[in-house]
Amino acid sequence: MARGRKKKVDEDRELVRDLRQGKANSYSELIEKYSEKVFSLAFRMTRNQEDAQEVLQDVFVTVFRKIKGFEGKSSFSSWLYRVTVNAALMKLRKNRQDKSLLLDDVICSDEEHTTLLKATEIYTADEVTLRRELAKIISDAIEKLPLEYRAVFVLRDVDGLTNREVADILSLTVPAVKSRLHRSRMMLRELLKDTYKEISGIEKELSEVSNL
Repeated sequence: MARGRKKKVDEDRELVRDLRQGKANSYSELIEKYSEKVFSLAFRMTRNQEDAQEVLQDVFVTVFRKIKGFEGKSSFSSWLYRVTVNAALMKLRKNRQDKSLLLDDVICSDEEHTTLLKATEIYTADEVTLRRELAKIISDAIEKLPLEYRAVFVLRDVDGLTNREVADILSLTVPAVKSRLHRSRMMLRELLKDTYKEISGIEKELSEVSNL
C-alpha cells in the first residue's frame, strides 16, 4: 500500500474510533474532511445544488446515527460513498421531475476506455450554441437511464472510480459493475445515435463555412 494511501486509511480508522467514542470535535472533523467530496458526488448524481445540499445533510446525519454499525469490511471512504449514493438515489426517486442533470461530456468509446468530447474544444459562437443544445440532449438521455445504471455511470465514468471501488460502494460484484457500465454506455449511445449523425453533419457545415 502506498504511503499516502496508508496514512489516509490510518487517519480514517482514528476518525471512526473517535466518532464511535463520541469524542469532542470528531463530528466537525468528519464534516471538514469529507463535506466537499460528499457534496461533489451528490451533485454529480442529482445535478441540483439544493438537492445535493440536502443529500449532504442526510449523509452526515446517517453517519452519526450508524457509525457504530460500521464493521470496517470496506474502507470508511467507500462506506461513506455508499451512504451518499443511497441518499442521492432516494432523493432522485422522490423527485422524479429533476431536470437539471447536465453532462458536458459524451461517452464515445469502448467498455473499458473513455474518450470524452469536450465542449471546451469549441470556439465559435455557433459551435458554442451547438454544444449547449447537445448538452441538453445528453441531459435528457441520461435522465432516461434507470437509476441503478446512472449510479454506476456517474461513479465510474464521471467520478473516475475503479470498477472495484464502484463494486464496493454499490455492494455489487466487479462483473456486475462492468455489465451495468457497458449497458449504460450502450443505452446512451443508442439514445444519442441520431444526434451524433445530426451534430456531425452540422459540424461539417460549420467547418466548411469557417474555411471560406
